[in-house]
Parts: sequence; C-alpha cells; structure tokens
Amino acid sequence: MRPLLIMVVALSTALRAQDRATADESPSVTILPHSDTTSWWLSGQINLIEQGHGSFTSPYTGPNSFRAEPERALSRVLTLYTGVRLGHGWEGVLDVESAGGRGLSDALGLAGFTNLDVVRNPTLGTAPYVARAMVRKVIAFSDQEVHVQPTPLALASTLPERRLEVRAGKLGIVDFFDVNSVGSDSHLQFTNWTVANNGAYDYAADTRGYTYGVIVEYDTPRWSVRVGEALMPTVANGINFDWDITRARGENVELELRPSTALTFRVLAYDNHANMGSYSDAIAAYETGHDPLPDIEAHRQQGRIKGGAGANIEYATAAGVRLFGRAGWNSGDTESFAYTEVNDTAAMGGDMSGARWSRRADRFGIAFVSNGLSEPHREYLHLGGLGFLLGDGALQYSREMIVESYYTAHIWRGVFGSAGAQFIVNPGYNSVRGPAFVYMARLHLDF
Repeated sequence: MRPLLIMVVALSTALRAQDRATADESPSVTILPHSDTTSWWLSGQINLIEQGHGSFTSPYTGPNSFRAEPERALSRVLTLYTGVRLGHGWEGVLDVESAGGRGLSDALGLAGFTNLDVVRNPTLGTAPYVARAMVRKVIAFSDQEVHVQPTPLALASTLPERRLEVRAGKLGIVDFFDVNSVGSDSHLQFTNWTVANNGAYDYAADTRGYTYGVIVEYDTPRWSVRVGEALMPTVANGINFDWDITRARGENVELELRPSTALTFRVLAYDNHANMGSYSDAIAAYETGHDPLPDIEAHRQQGRIKGGAGANIEYATAAGVRLFGRAGWNSGDTESFAYTEVNDTAAMGGDMSGARWSRRADRFGIAFVSNGLSEPHREYLHLGGLGFLLGDGALQYSREMIVESYYTAHIWRGVFGSAGAQFIVNPGYNSVRGPAFVYMARLHLDF
C-alpha cells in the first residue's frame, strides 16, 4: 500500500501549484488531447489498485474463504482503445487489454468483492488479449441531431435525436446495460463488485468480463430501449464460450427513462440459458448419501434457465450532489454462473464534486450495499458445498453488508489519485466471521 500511496501524494504535491494556476479553467482530464473532428480514435488507460486488510475474527475457514490474516494485493489493468468512424453511421472499435496482479484472497470469499479490476482466474496471466472488437451502426429516424461527448466505445460527436443503434462483436454487456454515471466506473469511482454493478445481474461474460453478442438499441430524447443476445461460458466463471446458441445464451432487455435532465431510471430483465447446476439437486444428492458433500458441478444440466430483474436510478441535485440506487433479484435455485454469488441485492449512495473546495475535477463518494442468498443457495453453503467464489466449509447465514467510500483527486490532466475504504459485515454471508476493514490506494492515468 505504502509505495503507491507515496507516489500519489508526491505527484499531488508537485503539481498543486499548477492546478491552482488553472483553477478558473475547465480542467483537462486526459494527458493527451483528443479531437472530435478526426475519423479515428486512439487512447489508453493505466489503472493500479492496491488494497489491504488487517486480521479479523474467524472461528474457521474453508477452501473459498476471505482470509482472516492480514494481506495486501496490487492489481493493474492496461487498456489500449482504438476505433475508426467508417462513414454512413458505421464505426469500428478494437481494444487490447492486459490485466495483472491479483486480488485479496485471490478474489475468493466475498460476494461483493472489493476490486472490480481483478480477473477472477489469476492463472490466466498477464498476456495481452482482445477485450472488445465490435462494429456499431447508427440508423437515423429523425433529421434533428444532438451533440454528444465521444468515448472510446461511441466515437461520434453528433447523433440523430431518434435513432436505432446496432452493435455486434466482442463486448462487455455492462458497458451498455445497467450503466450508472455515479456507480459504474471502478477506475475513478467505487471498486466493489456489488456497488459498481448490480450484484444480482449474472450477466453473460467470461471470467474477464467480456462476451460475444449483438445489442440493438432504440433512442429518443426521453427514453431508450435496448435488447442484447450474448454467449455464455461453458462452465461457471469460465474463459471459454458455448457457441451453440440454441442451448446456451444470455438474453437481456432494458428500458431507460429520462423524464428530466436530472433523473434517469432503468429497469432490466435477463434470462441465461446454460449448462448450470441446481442447488436443490445437489442438496438432495448429499442428503441421500449419493455425494459426500454437496457438489453443484455434479448436477449441471444443459439448457437450464436463470432469470433475473433489476432497477437502477440516478438523480443529480442542483447542489452538485448525485444520488444513485440499485436493486436486483435472480432465480435462486439455479447456480450462480457468470458474475458473483448474489441472489438479491440493494445498493444506494452518492457522490459530490470538489467544486465547493475549488477542486472541480475531484470527487468524493459513499455507498452502502446489502447482498443476500436464496434459501437453497444458503443451505448448499451451510452443508459444506462450494461455489465458484464462496465456501467456508460451513455457513452461519446473515446478509453481507458493505459500506464503501472513496476520494478521487485530479492531480494533473489525466492523472488521478484515490484513497478509499470498505467496511464489510458478514463477509461471504457468514455471521461468525468479520467484520473486515479494507483500505485502498489507486492511481489512474488516462491518455
């Protein structure tokens, strides 16, 4: 923790005078300038997150427990974003990424894990991989256009007010579904899995968080609707996909309402079809003596369906404070498969800019999340079963509750430093373990 924190403090001190000199100007948030008029896009990000925790109460541990002894871990994600506008509403995006380091306890033992940048399978190594490779087609349904801010995933600076957008290729489902401007960016905002995303949204993805799919979206000034079809992994938390969409796929639909510039509301539903297990079947096989321990993997069945729903709201006040909330639920007997082990969740929080203390690009945030398990899921873990993230060997169930806060300081151009903390009650839903206090330092570079 100390080397990264010292680097952040040193950079902040060295550049404070220059920041004061430009306080009256709109701060640049990238190291290199980006033009809205070029037909191509080239940018990059480096994100380093160091986290640690001290010891906490733990009468026993299991194979997938969050470790009770003190530990520290550093993660790093490097991303190169490239894209080109091809004309006639066409765009292409190709992003290359490298993820290295590790998470606390190898990203095991928490439903709301502390670091969204961590790859859930550390054996994959740090070799670069293609994160996104997709095309986008915009079809106009009106002559009137609106100005928008180009991003690495949407390159145009103007768009038809009413339009159809089609994306296809390798992509991240949560780049487009369940997005929230207050709680979706782990590089500058919250880092907990169940704060930065809806924990009950078991969205189609490999262990790195990407999939292959098609997303179709219709946009109007006051509302949007998007649907997506994506590939599912062959096994829980897997890296390989099942390409037979007649038996395995993730189906997503979301309605987004914007009744005012300050308020946005989204409602989401999804169905996953995959080779998933049943907690009830695994428990029954254990209780009849067929299995020595409940084993979800031994009771998978091709074509099982896991459905879920979620709600997502954000509100910006005139005082510069932004509020957000999420809630989610999924069918509790089918195996948690692609994201994390949560069957119901509720999160709320907010952030505020540093404009009040003359630091307009700084931001402070705080959030609370409560995660829960279904009856068969908790009984499975109580009897000693293992999920792909959880398994203390026995479970004394209680809801997992987490408070996270952060402060992100704009140091200079695209250089940001953050400090944060998470307080975790009942880690992994176990009432006899914890609470745990996790601290964080983050350095983010945006080129």
